[in-house]
Amino acid sequence: MNKAELVVEVAEKAELSKRDAEAAIDAVLEVIEAALIKGEIVKLSGFGIFAKKHRAARDGTNPATQQKIKIPASASVSFKVSKALKDKLN
Repeated sequence: MNKAELVVEVAEKAELSKRDAEAAIDAVLEVIEAALIKGEIVKLSGFGIFAKKHRAARDGTNPATQQKIKIPASASVSFKVSKALKDKLN
């Protein structure tokens, strides 16, 4: 499912216009993004937990040339599914 399909589904489920549904989805994503940038954990009951994850700098190998390279430290987002959602999926 892409964003356009999500907007249509949310609009139908919440009985909103597509414009209002898209605005609501955008607002939710912006709030989650801002919280993650601040280093906060975002917990959505029954869905899961989004958290900022730090990756340490490490050595790697360029697969094309087999040359050793330094991979810098970086930040990423991790997601842990809730037990309730996991049970529904299984």
